[in-house]
Amino acid sequence: MKLVVFGLTISSSWGNGHATLWRGLIRALSRRGHRVVFFEKDVPYYANHRDFISMPEADLVLYRDWREVASTAYQQLSDADVGMVTSYCPDAIVASELLLSSNAQLRTFYDLDTPVTLSHLRAGKSIAYIGPGGLRDFDLVLSYTGGGALDELRTQLGAEVVAPLYGSVDPEAHHPVPASETYRSHLSYLGTYAEDRQAILAKLFIEPARHLPNKKFLIGGAMYPQDFPWAPNIFFARHVAPAEHPAFYCSSTITLNVTRGSMAEMGYCPSGRLFEAAACGVPILSDYWEGLDHFFEPGAEILVAETTDDAVAALSLPKEELARVAARARERTLAEHTAAKRAEDFEKAVEKAFTEKQTVLQNV
Repeated sequence: MKLVVFGLTISSSWGNGHATLWRGLIRALSRRGHRVVFFEKDVPYYANHRDFISMPEADLVLYRDWREVASTAYQQLSDADVGMVTSYCPDAIVASELLLSSNAQLRTFYDLDTPVTLSHLRAGKSIAYIGPGGLRDFDLVLSYTGGGALDELRTQLGAEVVAPLYGSVDPEAHHPVPASETYRSHLSYLGTYAEDRQAILAKLFIEPARHLPNKKFLIGGAMYPQDFPWAPNIFFARHVAPAEHPAFYCSSTITLNVTRGSMAEMGYCPSGRLFEAAACGVPILSDYWEGLDHFFEPGAEILVAETTDDAVAALSLPKEELARVAARARERTLAEHTAAKRAEDFEKAVEKAFTEKQTVLQNV
């Protein structure tokens, strides 16, 4: 297939979860013989924190203004098997209009931020990346979130054919590596600052640090405010680049996953960080959300905490038990949550949607 994508970014992993996911998925699709053309608006925020500007598995088209690239986009779509617009694409509305009027065989929308989309919709807020027609004109709508979110995309935004396409990990990029003194810690947390994660982070990370002053706690991420409640044993690594993620995870006794509020409320929305850490063979401590057991078995493949005492108790578990949990999570991840597996899921969703589209056209 030729897949033409209008997305947020693959060139910069700074402050977003799209780039790392797309890089792994594109590599996996390429290995299966598919070609990807990715259109990314060259905004200053990502330009100043760019990890790379090209990858051999895809054609990356960076542009400053939509008008300068509209004709090129139309040409690329003219022979595309699949055209796709994603959430948070800066030019999603005009890109969607172009895609829906193009000769692309299958017109798709991929919402990598479904909980945000639906929460905005419920609050009556505008959604910058979805037009007034909702999603009814797309042949296929893919969602990073499963469960009840799929029904809401149908009922609230008119999506006709919906399928989950969850986060994933590229095992070639995330795997066990030697520990690094730079990132050595008893409990680590990797994530961009988000206000709707702060209450859980305080309960499962900040308070345990205060209870365990002799243990080292490490946060890696961006956009943390000056008034963040640091403690003497909480250390900070500003923006850990994707290439450093394995060393970050593997230098921790346990790493923490904290789910954004809207994601936890919606359920069935695993952070890519879960799969990254699991692929690195590190025990994971996570808050609980509906659908977690669809991806990992609580207690056996992942540790779950609801209180500060739970987090403190996890840090006192024997090394042998932690090693068993980590090994089982890695095994599950390599079997079910890799980019290669998601590429297969994508193919199946596209094939099903294309068949349904052909059936509808034949009956018209």
